[in-house]
Amino acid sequence: MRTGVRPCPSFLSLRERSKARRREAILRAAYELFADHGFEATTIADIAASAEVSPRTVTLYFPSKLELATSHFDAFADRLGTVLRERPDGQTTLDALEHWLRGEGAQRSDLDDLHDRMLDLNPQLRAIANARLTEVIQEGARIFAEERGAAPDDFGPRMAAAAAAAVIGEVCHRTQEADIDTAMAFLRAGVGTLDTA
Repeated sequence: MRTGVRPCPSFLSLRERSKARRREAILRAAYELFADHGFEATTIADIAASAEVSPRTVTLYFPSKLELATSHFDAFADRLGTVLRERPDGQTTLDALEHWLRGEGAQRSDLDDLHDRMLDLNPQLRAIANARLTEVIQEGARIFAEERGAAPDDFGPRMAAAAAAAVIGEVCHRTQEADIDTAMAFLRAGVGTLDTA
């Protein structure tokens, strides 16, 4: 299994790579503490000590503890939104979603596993992550509706979005190719029933 965040491009300067490593160290320290002691009980000072940086450094990277806790998932959701919005001509939203799921699975790291453990042990953070995913999926429903010439609030796009959210929630924790194959077959079959309704 790979470790760490997404790889830094080789053209990044030494200073930028150092900042990326420091940012990851802060995230890793925070997620371990949130998982072991809980989000509320963990302080910025605790995170700084564990990451071997000053509290001021933590807040320079992450202005609030909540922003730190949600940063990894926000980046995940942003990548999904970008893939849906900027898909190539001729690529359907389902094709874009499948491509994104496979890419995320291939790049999954131990930081992703630690993040999942943190969310499992902090329901309030899980709720925030789910709300953020819902926002992205609603945007996906709008794009899906446009693609099919329907209104965003039509029943079909809303059903497709709800199913996609459920699939993403499951597949993100089960990144084997066979699981993605099953999930996408399920989604495509469901969308197929909308075509015959």
